[in-house]
Parts: sequence; C-alpha cells; structure tokens
Amino acid sequence: MSIEIIYKTSCLVILSLVITSFNYSNPLKGTWEYCGDVFNGKVENAPTEYTLQRKYSSKTYESFLLEKGEKPQKYEAGDYTINADTCIETQTFSAQESKLVGVNIHYLYSIRNDTLTLSGTLPNGNIVKEFWKKTK
Repeated sequence: MSIEIIYKTSCLVILSLVITSFNYSNPLKGTWEYCGDVFNGKVENAPTEYTLQRKYSSKTYESFLLEKGEKPQKYEAGDYTINADTCIETQTFSAQESKLVGVNIHYLYSIRNDTLTLSGTLPNGNIVKEFWKKTK
C-alpha cells in the first residue's frame, strides 16, 4: 500500500467521524400513547374510554384525546428541550384553564425499548411518573 492511499483512507475515516459526531438524533420525536402513571405514589392506569396521544416534533409537542368515531381533540401543546436525561416542557396551549401555560416543567426522561418514562415534580408539589408507548 502506498503512503498516498493510507493518507486518503485516514482522511476519509476522520471526516466520517466528524460528520457522525454532529448527527443528533432526537429520541422523543414521534407519536406516543399514554399507558398510565404513578401520581404521588398511587398507580393510575390509562383510561379505557379514550386514548391520550402525544406527538413530539423536533422542538414542539401536541397532545390529543382520541375517542372512537370522533375527531382527535387537541388538549395541550408546547415547546420542549432535551439535554442528557432531562426534558424541559413549556406548555403554550391548553384546551382547559391551566396555570402551567408558560411554566417550565423539568422531567427526567428515559426510554426503554418502546416506552418513554417522564418523572418529575410539578409546580404544585405533586410527584408524577408517566409512561408513554411509542406508536410511530
């Protein structure tokens, strides 16, 4: 092998490493279905009469209530950022009166297999751990 081929190969390897190091993949992006939670230590199952769905894009989310035979009802929307194991959500829309519009909520998040877990303390002191299953 000539020095020139080794040099070109090394440059391609280094360039590939640099390019892939900037390839950020957003783990929340997609559609998630609510599976239940633990609210102040009490386990709560997902409702059976309807489904709650959350869609994360690159920087925003929208939450929908889905009932069979009905149009999806958007009940919440907002912005979010992720950094390491932290997700900060800021509600920008609520279909019902809400004291959380414009308030940053800090969650620890983890994804195991197809399940997203959001854990945190709400501004009113309630402790929540939500479970969401990825559908898309």
